Amino acid sequence: YVPWYRKRPREIRKWIDLSSWINGETGGYLRVCTEGRHGFETDYPTWLEADPPAFTPETRSGEHGSHIIEAIETGRIYRGYFNVVNRGIIGNLPADCIVEAPGYVDGNGLNMPLVGDLPLACAATCHASIQVQRMAVEAAVHGDVTLLKQAVLHDPLTAAVCNPPEIWQMVDEMLVAQAKWLPQYTGAVAKARKRLRASRPLGTQSTKGAARLKTRSVAEMKRGAKGKRVQ
Repeated sequence: YVPWYRKRPREIRKWIDLSSWINGETGGYLRVCTEGRHGFETDYPTWLEADPPAFTPETRSGEHGSHIIEAIETGRIYRGYFNVVNRGIIGNLPADCIVEAPGYVDGNGLNMPLVGDLPLACAATCHASIQVQRMAVEAAVHGDVTLLKQAVLHDPLTAAVCNPPEIWQMVDEMLVAQAKWLPQYTGAVAKARKRLRASRPLGTQSTKGAARLKTRSVAEMKRGAKGKRVQ
């Protein structure tokens, strides 16, 4: 997320393209994941009853996995973009951050050539995200709820929408809702529950979004119907 392009509803159409969820649609990723979940829940029982699919070159996935295995086993070079620990691949980003960079796979495994430095403006944008991620990871490892809230506070999208009291309360709500998966925050969860009981709910901001598409039903997805813009 970068904060420069969604300042005023009347200007948003200058910066986005609703032909794909990834090109600026409000809540696009949530919509796509929701549609995928509904489709999976509907179709999964049928898949279990059907004959196993035949894996042929024509039905091969476009994902990296099988191509990487083929390259390692046969020595046939496969080129792509891979998510790896930086370790100097991009010179002006931290060595321990995760980068997506061009590389190739062969019989010797994964090979990542050095890219060099990013332009300073690009590196600055990356650094902002990396520091949020670093704070979140440190908070999770050590169960540090104060650092967790600071990480969320520094997230650019959250900062553009919420003020600090809203962020503190949202983090408390998330800790309580996901407590059984967050054993490192056990003490913090109890305190979060206490704070929530003692405070007035600030609620969620009510907005339709300036570029939101309707979540399609399973039937609409099977017909290939395109999402309609929410009025």
